[in-house]
Amino acid sequence: MTVVGPFGLSVRDQALEADVQTGLAAVEAGLLEATKSDVPFITEAAQHLVQAGGKRFRPLLAMLAAQFGDPHAPGIVPCAVVVELTHLATLYHDDVMDEADVRRGVASANARWGNSVAVLTGDFLFARASQVLADLGPEAVRVQAEAFERLVTGQILETAGPRDGQDPVDHYLEVVGGKTGSLIAVSGRFGAMMSGADESVVDILTQYGERLGVAFQLADDVLDIASDSHESGKTPGTDLREGVPTLPVLLLRAQAETHGRRSDLELVELLDGDLADDARHAEALRLLRAHPALEQARRDTVRYAESARETLSPLPECYAKSALVELCDAVVHRAG
Repeated sequence: MTVVGPFGLSVRDQALEADVQTGLAAVEAGLLEATKSDVPFITEAAQHLVQAGGKRFRPLLAMLAAQFGDPHAPGIVPCAVVVELTHLATLYHDDVMDEADVRRGVASANARWGNSVAVLTGDFLFARASQVLADLGPEAVRVQAEAFERLVTGQILETAGPRDGQDPVDHYLEVVGGKTGSLIAVSGRFGAMMSGADESVVDILTQYGERLGVAFQLADDVLDIASDSHESGKTPGTDLREGVPTLPVLLLRAQAETHGRRSDLELVELLDGDLADDARHAEALRLLRAHPALEQARRDTVRYAESARETLSPLPECYAKSALVELCDAVVHRAG
């Protein structure tokens, strides 16, 4: 049993372990190659987050999905590079929108070089992802384009806020499905599709990725409040400080509106105030960490992870399926 990939995923088969390790190493080399430029400064900025590391969750999912066809098919590593490049590009843009100072334990690109460079570097990564994608055929281009549209739509919906009469929690889950679920779903879809797996298997792994992606983001929401910077790789309460809605805060607001408890209303008032003030921010974190809304957010994370696990039921029993099941457990574990 060897530990590979994010969250200490254990692989219990030597052949699968070798395929995953070899594939992830090839993805890492592909990321470095795809982020090179004739302009040294662009290379430095584009490789900033690549070299900072990361969980490589999406490439790992592509490698595991490929096990249901030919895991050595030539398109698997490039498609994993595409999804990770796309993910990295969104991080550059997200950090500008959130005014984040830290990403993956290092200074964010916008903190180091300014917003303009960070945005343009994200655009550069999108361009390089498109170049890699172009060699994978028109169907791959279509799948990625649809996922990217959903991703951007999710971001816009988050910025616009709920429609009149729409439940804020339902709106948020719609946002998360687009922003996070779409690209993780494509990771499973690409891995299975490029391996030549049956269409039914491709559909199952796409649905699995979508549901696991939502669980993954909800776990991040919990971590933003419950973790320290060592665990999450970014400053705790970043979303909280910037007023970015997350599930625990939305659940708190719903409880305050429904029950009108004084303590809940006072915490909502604190959250609506100036959290740029370090003392107020620390107090908000302390109170949220002790609030039942955080535990409810954990339960919702478990619910989506369980749904992802159930999606895998029709797949044949094998080591790859066991690893995908363990990914569900690992995502839940992140949320505590």
